[in-house]
Amino acid sequence: MGMTLAEFDIWYRTRYRRTSSALTSIALIISDLAGVMFSFGAGFFWVNFYDIHAINFKSFVTYWPYLPVFILIFQVMNLYPGVSLAPSEELRCFNISSLMAHGGIIFSRYIEDQEFDAISVAFIISFVFSTWILLLCRSCMNIILSKTNLGGIPAVIYYGGESTGQLIIDRLLHNKKTGYVPVLILDDNPQGEEAYQGIPIIHDTNAGPEIVARYHIRMAIVAMPELGQKELARLLNYSVSAFRYTVLIPQFFNVTNVWMSIRDFDGILGFVTSHRLKMSWNLCIKRCMDMGIVLIGGTLIVPFLLVIAVLVKITSPGPVLYGHTRLGLNGKHFKAYKFRSMAADAEARLHTLLASDPKIREEWEARHKLKDDPRVTKIGKFLRETSLDEFPQLINVLKGEMSLVGPRPIVDDEIEKYGEDFSRIFSVKPGMSGLWQVSGRSDTDYAERVSFDTYYLQSWSVWLDWWVLYKTVGVVLRGKGAY
Repeated sequence: MGMTLAEFDIWYRTRYRRTSSALTSIALIISDLAGVMFSFGAGFFWVNFYDIHAINFKSFVTYWPYLPVFILIFQVMNLYPGVSLAPSEELRCFNISSLMAHGGIIFSRYIEDQEFDAISVAFIISFVFSTWILLLCRSCMNIILSKTNLGGIPAVIYYGGESTGQLIIDRLLHNKKTGYVPVLILDDNPQGEEAYQGIPIIHDTNAGPEIVARYHIRMAIVAMPELGQKELARLLNYSVSAFRYTVLIPQFFNVTNVWMSIRDFDGILGFVTSHRLKMSWNLCIKRCMDMGIVLIGGTLIVPFLLVIAVLVKITSPGPVLYGHTRLGLNGKHFKAYKFRSMAADAEARLHTLLASDPKIREEWEARHKLKDDPRVTKIGKFLRETSLDEFPQLINVLKGEMSLVGPRPIVDDEIEKYGEDFSRIFSVKPGMSGLWQVSGRSDTDYAERVSFDTYYLQSWSVWLDWWVLYKTVGVVLRGKGAY
């Protein structure tokens, strides 16, 4: 038996006081204002640092009246409340909005003074920093909202007990940044459970209008892909239509992506998508971005890498670099370089371990990694925890064997784990980092890796690559899932 409406009334009113996104929007506006101010400060600081007489660092405060312009542009770009906005889309919107606002400031100053001065340079530098500072400030605010339960918009979930509905609820509960909080499940199974994941279930999909009238909940998510066309139409017309906002999870949700668009075929709607990494122009852009970042960033860290090489050499006998055979683009083999983090006889030790310990063999077969690997050297453990051992793969990027972002390169024994997805996922170059790394890294299983890689292939953009690189820095600093 499910929960009655009277029982839900008590459950809901003791937990939720609001149904709008106003508080979430206000909180994000505050974080964005802070981000813009920090960006201004960074630009003025660096110009002042280069030439202390060129500019008055404190004068950046006089440009704070421009802050509402930033917020207005962010609003136009749909960054408020920014609920369920794809991370790559959020980055793109911030970048374009910041370019427009900073460009407007620089242009207006040039019209007024007829000169391009040090303050204009400060605003150019401010723009360079702004996107990343805004993302960081918003991430901090999202953490605060999730920890204090101040964020999140109540939503009703329609589902028939199928895995799709349960998957949606699991994702909403696991990742509060999606912005929606499931507060009630409506299904059509009178013999179903009373709750799922602590969310009450009312076995009446016709209760939508009553729920809206009583609690003013504005969002409904319909996750019933198994429902027939007539039944779905009736549900939408007589129940779901009572909600102001509706999300419909389609039956083919596994093949959708963030760039999907709609086409009208004389009254029949069609969904249009494309494999962006099959387009030569996009591949050229991705390659240029890889080379630019590696050549500029790699040059800056060469002295640091030399220090690591010396430490590896003096703490353990054997070569500094280790080239492991991996599968890359279209299943072709290549040597993926790493700083050696294991003893020179690691392969022989591995065979002994697998033969002598069933638990170790089970862990190896599941992930092809060992959490407490006795073959790892002391300096190697540090390099793995910080992911510094993977920096030599920049050589693979320069050689065109890898990309900075892409699917994880695998060994031959892992092909069967990917099954029929192998050829599709490895139709692109593997990456030093990827969605699975920034979303869990070694803690994810193969099914989740395939899911992350599939999303990456279907939703690729320059902005998605930049977002993954941004998240990689945080994951590496935390050492999450690295071993």
